[in-house]
Amino acid sequence: MTTRTFEDEIRSGDRYGFGKNWLRFLELVDEARIERSTLALREALREESLAGKTFLDIGSGSGLSSLAALRLGAQVTSFDYDVNSVSCTRALRERFAPNAETWDVRQGSVLDAAFMQTLPSADVVYSWGVLHHTGDMYGAIRAAAEKVLPGGKLCLALYRQTVLCEAWKVEKRLYSRAPEPVRKLMRGAWVGKTRLAFALKGRSFSEMVASYGSKANSRGMDYYRDVDDWLGGYPYESITPEKCRAFVGELGFALVQEKAVRDGVAWALSSGCDEWLFVRQN
Repeated sequence: MTTRTFEDEIRSGDRYGFGKNWLRFLELVDEARIERSTLALREALREESLAGKTFLDIGSGSGLSSLAALRLGAQVTSFDYDVNSVSCTRALRERFAPNAETWDVRQGSVLDAAFMQTLPSADVVYSWGVLHHTGDMYGAIRAAAEKVLPGGKLCLALYRQTVLCEAWKVEKRLYSRAPEPVRKLMRGAWVGKTRLAFALKGRSFSEMVASYGSKANSRGMDYYRDVDDWLGGYPYESITPEKCRAFVGELGFALVQEKAVRDGVAWALSSGCDEWLFVRQN
């Protein structure tokens, strides 16, 4: 039996290649975005400093969160399954932390048990918007949790489960399999819908786009890159707050902080991530 590679999955449309999107985002990264990302990481972890701690970034993407952890004083290990994301993380390190001896960047899968055994356990294991794209979300959560040291923290962001999730899954599979001209049309439709919504509310779409990277929940990202990221996120799974708390709790963790949309119209029509911070019991 032949094992399919990452490139095989991309070509077949069974996986979206986030890395190419992140490489385009790299040219936008500046000190302001790094500062926004660093503040977001401090808030997510409820830590003012990571000095003397180890940080494992699962699915590093652009590398921005890893850089933020480094600036907070952590010894960082980053990895991603997408080879282009690995290239992006390494390019970010070369640009903003060329002499960093405490930042290791690798390529691998959270679902590869042999690879995971080569990684050090960490005081903080961080995975924002990643594990629901692996094809085995619960297995990925378990693998991530196993790398947390006793008393350490596990920070996760996962797509919230709503009545629209099955529709989102179809859309994402279509986007992942579509040629670029079709993807461009889909991005245009999404942006057009958002532009119309802003106009109906009397708000400025252009101002939102210009200030997107400085928003409290943006983590220093870019609106147009996030649109591509959202439309293409396949494989795709989601989870409710109750299921996440229960599953991670069974792995020996206690909930520290939860940011979740639970019900109402905002919940039913939402498409974002809920966030959790857990601590591993000694």
